[in-house]
Amino acid sequence: MVGSALSTFQSERVHFQELHYQDGVHSQYREQEGSKADYEATREQSRPYRTAFHFQPSKNWMNDPNGMMYFKGWYHLFYQYNPFGALWGNIVWGHAVSKDLIHWKYLDDEFAIVGGPDWYDIYGAWSGSTTFLDDGTPAMLYTGWSNVSSEVQIQTQNLALPVDKNDPLLRRWYKSAANPVIVAEPWMDATKFRDPTEAWKGKDGYWRTLIGARLTDNVTGTAHIYKSKDFIKWKYTHDIHSLNGTGMWECPDIYPVWEERKDGLGVSASYPGIKHVMKVSLDNNKHDYYSVGVYNEETHTFTADQPSIDVGIGLRYDYGKYYASKSFFDQKTGRRILFGWVNESDSDLDAITSKGWSGIQAVPRKLWLDPKTGVDLIQVPVEELDGLHRAKVTKERFTLEAGSVTPVEGVHGPQLDVQIKFFKPEIKEDELEFLFNGTDRASLQAQEICSQMGAAHRGYYGPFGVLVLSAQDLQERTAVYYYLQVRKDRKWDAVICSDQSRSSLQTDVDKTVYGTYVRVLESEKYLTMRAIVDHSVVETFAQGGRTVVTSRVYPTLAINDAAFFYLFNNGTQDVQVHSFNAWKMESVDIVKLKL
Repeated sequence: MVGSALSTFQSERVHFQELHYQDGVHSQYREQEGSKADYEATREQSRPYRTAFHFQPSKNWMNDPNGMMYFKGWYHLFYQYNPFGALWGNIVWGHAVSKDLIHWKYLDDEFAIVGGPDWYDIYGAWSGSTTFLDDGTPAMLYTGWSNVSSEVQIQTQNLALPVDKNDPLLRRWYKSAANPVIVAEPWMDATKFRDPTEAWKGKDGYWRTLIGARLTDNVTGTAHIYKSKDFIKWKYTHDIHSLNGTGMWECPDIYPVWEERKDGLGVSASYPGIKHVMKVSLDNNKHDYYSVGVYNEETHTFTADQPSIDVGIGLRYDYGKYYASKSFFDQKTGRRILFGWVNESDSDLDAITSKGWSGIQAVPRKLWLDPKTGVDLIQVPVEELDGLHRAKVTKERFTLEAGSVTPVEGVHGPQLDVQIKFFKPEIKEDELEFLFNGTDRASLQAQEICSQMGAAHRGYYGPFGVLVLSAQDLQERTAVYYYLQVRKDRKWDAVICSDQSRSSLQTDVDKTVYGTYVRVLESEKYLTMRAIVDHSVVETFAQGGRTVVTSRVYPTLAINDAAFFYLFNNGTQDVQVHSFNAWKMESVDIVKLKL
């Protein structure tokens, strides 16, 4: 029983560590720490690119979000963190808390999990998840990077629990004496064996978790199911799903969604009228893919509703720079909320010598299954983000003339939330389709269209949209736009693009043009766009959040008060705008929590 297991946990507090860098993985890196003056200098130099309301540590490297939860009045965000520099390495679990998912406070003096001194995580504590046990205790399963020998490093799965489960801030954690609680089977590749999911409980009373993996053929991605009665002793059963050609599956996630409701569900929920979403992060191409289907509670297998858009070959959470995402059920509001890591687009050298930090978390997103299509997830920024709105500018029903570039009075600066509804152009009904089959190949074709055409292309309907983080003379600009493409069968496709090609005069930054097709239904009257702009990141939510594209940009001219905004239409046809709303966004002071 779980109750008896908890009593066992209480007696295992023999492996709790204070943060002592002389032990384990950290000792050899201590010299990387710079002086406070050096840090302040690099921070000031990078200030135009530091985000104002996206979560990021005060300095150093951050990647995957881990173990998010709502617990005793606080949201908790754990994340992969390097305490010693702005490049990946020396990974521990950083920890921040918030009352509203937006105003975060660091608990950096209380890293939740630190690698070592034991062998099973001597080289670092990698990604994992939090599960609430039956009595409400949060339990962390995480991957340890271990040393079987001086020549072989493998991955193990381990358990950590709070020292004081009544502490709302969960400041101190200890490692189970039973660690590692999961090790790879002899026939598995133990170097491709990581990122345990939140565990769910089946009707048989057993907990189950997924471990991301790659089969020994080196090309088939999979997720292993392990089960446990007491959350300590775990046994491999089978693979929940596999797909040839997808490679290593990192950061798997599986959760139920309602077919007709926006409410979230806990991972163990089992009701009529639900589907399951399976998501994986592909190490091969650094994209996050999901598929909607059926989780069979008898065989404990997942089957995609549409094999052509199975997990790893179909729909993505985000068609830009977004990876290693993790969702959780918000017990406070009944939402399913998604976090994802957005890495930098500049060079490693620049990250460590100029900015002194690397990586942000995307704005937390509420997600649910689109009842209109049954295959798409809708993603929108959490409602709490609206609390940062200031200085609203509104325009109703106007024409965006062909060939125009138009400033909007009062919309200016590097922190914006822009929401637009365009009337869907009046195309003959027998030619109107705007459907996207969801395949990854089609998405790559759309990205190629965005890249080849670009915002400067002169099409029929489009490109039309916005120029953000733009220099006044347009030398620098990031264009977010729709482009309507006519196919050979006279049907139309809607493409959403985020064009970074002219976002910066710098030459050593990634200027990939991102984009994809957007599924637009005949019953829908509008093409919608929401752009969240925060200094060096632009998150675009198209068609009510059915499609999302995230970009990182580093302008040299269009910074701070010199960042301008324009509406544009480079097509040959006028576009009608139903409504335009824009807000300046207030900054969030992310500092250490004062206790």
